[in-house]
Amino acid sequence: MIISRKMLAGMLIKYLNREMELTSLASWAEEMMMKDADFENGYFELLRDTFARIGLADVREFGLTWDDCYDYLHRLGYDVRVEVFETI
Repeated sequence: MIISRKMLAGMLIKYLNREMELTSLASWAEEMMMKDADFENGYFELLRDTFARIGLADVREFGLTWDDCYDYLHRLGYDVRVEVFETI
């Protein structure tokens, strides 16, 4: 299995859209680090470091802020834009 930037970005987006809990995101990141998977060519250090940091996000002292997610997505090659829709 190859772990790609797109895969990591997708999970961060799910977290930001509240489709998954922080504990689930952190557990997923820890699991990816433990698997014998390969990181996308040319992005080993970026992916490894980002997964390692997200894996600690469920520890109170580390956490995961909006700015963290924005920075990770930007480093992964994504621009972030927020859209707000009225629900009434």
